[in-house]
Amino acid sequence: MTETLLILEDESLLGRELARHYRGHDWEVVHVASLEEGRAVLFDQAIEPLVVLADMSLPDGNALDLLEEARGRGVGGEWVILTAYGSVPDSVRAMQLGALDFQEKPCDMERLDVVIAGAARNSRAQRRLQDQAVSRSRRYSPEAFLGHSEAAAGVREMLARLAAVPFSALVITGETGTGKGLAARVLHHSGPRSDGPLVEVNCAALPRDLMESELFGHEAGAFTGARGRRRGLMEQAHGGTLFLDELAELDAQLQTKLLKAIEDQTIRRLGSDREIKVDVRIVAASNRDLETLVADGGFRSDLYHRLTAFRLHLPPLRERRADLADLVPHFIAEFNTLADRQVRTVPDSVWQRLRRHDWPGNVRELRNVLERCVLFAEGEVLPERWLQLEPIPGGGEAPPADVLQLPLDGSLSLEDMDRTIIRTALERNGFNATAAARALGTTRETLRYRIHKYGLDNND
Repeated sequence: MTETLLILEDESLLGRELARHYRGHDWEVVHVASLEEGRAVLFDQAIEPLVVLADMSLPDGNALDLLEEARGRGVGGEWVILTAYGSVPDSVRAMQLGALDFQEKPCDMERLDVVIAGAARNSRAQRRLQDQAVSRSRRYSPEAFLGHSEAAAGVREMLARLAAVPFSALVITGETGTGKGLAARVLHHSGPRSDGPLVEVNCAALPRDLMESELFGHEAGAFTGARGRRRGLMEQAHGGTLFLDELAELDAQLQTKLLKAIEDQTIRRLGSDREIKVDVRIVAASNRDLETLVADGGFRSDLYHRLTAFRLHLPPLRERRADLADLVPHFIAEFNTLADRQVRTVPDSVWQRLRRHDWPGNVRELRNVLERCVLFAEGEVLPERWLQLEPIPGGGEAPPADVLQLPLDGSLSLEDMDRTIIRTALERNGFNATAAARALGTTRETLRYRIHKYGLDNND
């Protein structure tokens, strides 16, 4: 592919020779002889050169002034500066402004070819990174939280508000599968820290000793098996966002260390006596009731209050069933692309079953169901056979009060199923613990313990 090389050179003979040479190397060359012409090319015509080769001293000024203006306006591309009488201050300024190289005239063409080739590689890499950043920003905009219901619109509004402010910490709550990870990515990629890293960790995934090393890092020999230095996730997230999923599962001692790290903005690797400054925004998520855990002593109140300057709650899918009309076509289109399928039609019978299902696994469960259906589809119609949802008794009527539908496709863990069963029993018995215990065939004390464990005390 032909790329643009902008040459700013007022010596006509040298300028023509450079232009002829690089056109012969498959460059699209634009040659100008003054800063005014250079500004017209860069700012008025909006040409985006991959590389700029500029004589520092031009008839109407210093090329470094144009470089500074280009950087201020966000114009990319690598710059190579030529000069017949370079000085140390000019060299320093050129490097401070981001010029790649500083060559004295007359320059050796073979060396200049090497420099220009290196500049082109750097510039292409920068463009790829910029394109990826733009793509992520578009993919993870607040509009990524799909749905036309009032609940979905409220979430998008909060995401847009939060993305516009430099908050230091936030907690996202909601049941399993409601999109807490998506919300965290939207907040990062749509916010002021989008240029920084997003580091994600599941606090329930590792035992305490490993989690401490993951969060804060370690030095060589800090413990058995620590053969070298490791930067912790908080250190890796410097300048960006650390997403702590399943925050309620974090060990009590680690909660203390995390609070200190957030308050002091410093961490200490395991086995080290040196503190390291970190600038990290914390986004935490939990599907458990943190307030109840704090009241019961299961979670540090000071950490809870430090993290909950802002809170965002994501509603379950059963409370926004209208959004199925947006979510179903979206997931079908996604899996059509991934699996080279041509599903175009969703039968009315499928829509009825989708709308009547309770969706205890929420959007994650819906996505899994549609992935299976699209991958097994043999034509343009979404097959009802592969929904594998609990059949609706009574010829399509809603399930009776003693029937509960749970997915067996991996979208719910055993603990999530247990919580769903207990919550449903409470709802169907007017939150009367004695009646719910009787319906479940257990004792009131056992049920009260599980209600407390899953944070269902507040009728959620």
